[in-house]
Amino acid sequence: MHDIRDAILAQEFDAVGSLEVPDHYNGVTVRAEDAEMFDGLATRDKDPRKSLRLEEVATPELGPGEALVAVMASAINYNTVWTSIFEPVSTFSFLRRYGKLSPLAKRHDLPYHVVGSDLAGVVVRTGPGVNTWKPGDRVVAHCLSVELESPDGHGDTMMDPEQRIWGFETNFGGLAELALVKSNQLMPKPEHLSWEEAAAPGLVNSTAYRQLVSKNGADMKQGDTVLIWGASGGLGSYATQFALNGGATPICVVSSPEKAKICHDMGAELVIDRNAEGYKFWSDPQTQDPKEWKRLGAKIRELTGGDDPDIVFEHPGRETFGASVYVTRKGGQIVTCASTSGYMHEFDNRYLWMNLKRIVGSHFANYREAWEANRLIAKGMVHPTLSRVYPLAETGQAANDVHQNLHQGKVGVLALSPEEGLGVTNPELREQHLDAINRFRGV
Repeated sequence: MHDIRDAILAQEFDAVGSLEVPDHYNGVTVRAEDAEMFDGLATRDKDPRKSLRLEEVATPELGPGEALVAVMASAINYNTVWTSIFEPVSTFSFLRRYGKLSPLAKRHDLPYHVVGSDLAGVVVRTGPGVNTWKPGDRVVAHCLSVELESPDGHGDTMMDPEQRIWGFETNFGGLAELALVKSNQLMPKPEHLSWEEAAAPGLVNSTAYRQLVSKNGADMKQGDTVLIWGASGGLGSYATQFALNGGATPICVVSSPEKAKICHDMGAELVIDRNAEGYKFWSDPQTQDPKEWKRLGAKIRELTGGDDPDIVFEHPGRETFGASVYVTRKGGQIVTCASTSGYMHEFDNRYLWMNLKRIVGSHFANYREAWEANRLIAKGMVHPTLSRVYPLAETGQAANDVHQNLHQGKVGVLALSPEEGLGVTNPELREQHLDAINRFRGV
């Protein structure tokens, strides 16, 4: 890996394909033997630093339609937190199920799981049948893994019955020196960004794009009012940018003055600090308080001059879902992609059915949507929201930051890149957007 890294750092990309690929590499893993290590603990008390290991693993066999990528940088997503604390189930159940699909998929069913669903790096090998990409190409990867042997996936690849999230439901993820991906996961690396900046948007940027912009999600239009929960976080920060970039009006819900400032700096005018307002949507663990829903709705109307949200960008789940359904305008929609505060949602259905509101489920993105989201990054129209970067050996701490909500935007991880700031090949475009690129740094 040292020779490959040195060639990349010297920008000798054409030489990468002639270098030997090692039979082992360093990757961040969880192990099947540890799957019960947190039994009996509350979710918040489960510590990713205890389960995530940096260890040497075998380089996987390269199959048809696949690529091996030298990973310069990666990033933390909430799915890595879930993997690390073995919730809601151990991801080894995903790997076992995938391994039964075919002899090639059997490679993924191992007693260890190399995690990570983001990367920026350089292609080092391609398998049979790969025509678009070649060794030396600078790439980022989206995390949709599909087989496409069913007709269901050919209208929208997210509908493929064998759709999986790479690095979460498959092995050989991006928090490592090497990663195995399907060639239809690859996209061009934005030239004005460093490795760690380019790695940060992947999963969350594509997820936010489908959820908010795509016709498969909310199909947001100019003039829409969009309530965005966690608007300064890894997912919400991209939703905020898409709303602003697409002519909508975001209402950013955050939990501190510091987070409110980030949203204002992005260009959002309407911000609600939920902690300052003291909202308590649940009076006890089993009972919601509709008065608090109404109080939130009144605050929204106060800020908008009387408008209710056309779209609610949902991802906290149980804690906020009842309020989200209530505040959405008549005929509006609640688009949900996650449930970080709990999966069992409760809401008053009268406010949904009698007001003709819709709940739309959204999950990651297809290749077209991920490509368009990445294209906006490459054009400098949407920017990374990277706040902090760790070395690969400290991935456990990086994941714990996300688990304990100690972060803003995205938390990056350096893999082969020895330091931050490397990999920029278009400094002129970078200079035009430097303040926006660095907006989340140090927050």
